[in-house]
Amino acid sequence: MSPVRTAILLLVFGAFLPAQTPPAELLWPAGAPGALGNQPEDRPSITPFLPAISARTATAVIVCPGGGYEHLAIDKEGYLVARWLNSLGVVAFVLQYRLGPRYHHPIELGDAQRAIRMVRSRAAEFGVAPDQVGIMGFSAGGHLASTAGTHFDPGDPRAADPIDRVSSRPDFLVLCYPVISFTEHVHRGSILNLLGSNPDPKLVQFLSNELQVTARTPPTFLFHTDADTTVPPENSMMFYSALRKAGVPAELHIYERGPHGVGLAQADPALASWPGLLASWLRVRGLLK
Repeated sequence: MSPVRTAILLLVFGAFLPAQTPPAELLWPAGAPGALGNQPEDRPSITPFLPAISARTATAVIVCPGGGYEHLAIDKEGYLVARWLNSLGVVAFVLQYRLGPRYHHPIELGDAQRAIRMVRSRAAEFGVAPDQVGIMGFSAGGHLASTAGTHFDPGDPRAADPIDRVSSRPDFLVLCYPVISFTEHVHRGSILNLLGSNPDPKLVQFLSNELQVTARTPPTFLFHTDADTTVPPENSMMFYSALRKAGVPAELHIYERGPHGVGLAQADPALASWPGLLASWLRVRGLLK
């Protein structure tokens, strides 16, 4: 898909989308485990973006905005991305997860896992397939997505909550200029906000996700820029190398130019091609019509 076609799709489908953001759904309506209060920042949620039923694929993507685990770039790396995914017929869910320094691991991962379980458990309601639920993340949101893709469980069949009975393993990953490693080429703000000022070295290793890849890690699409000085591209390169070593299908694109945090990059003639590359990857994997 060319950058021009991507831009046209955004304009055409955007014209039929409501100007207001859809209402969010709380991940735990009765209160999230580990919550430190009842303010919006204590109540993680997903915001569903549903394309027209006639255009809908069976694929769902949970979108994790970045922000260094301190804030969420929820418009540029959340709502706009969800609307673009809708233009492909993909059902999108923007995740509002809890943040540091108020919250530390494993709260953020628990929020992401809950979102995956919720979407999968309600797949029929959303019109998606339970084995086509992916997670996408930008920057620190990419770290959260890659953590979900390397730290998952099959669910607890004895759980009282039916959502907790289903698997938290995503079926594919999309990682955009992601934070991956906490040991090399690190983004120190993400480490500080997620783990605090004096984290256990074993936990740092555990959440360096290039070290946690196995053959069970989901197929992954990665995009980065060589000029990114905030989160060096070695993060994506190390994750891709680990995926390749484990025999996991993966695709990596590194652009020569472009700063950190470009989102869909529609104003950049070169970087604007990355969404089309992702669409092609999804199509090849049978995730688009």
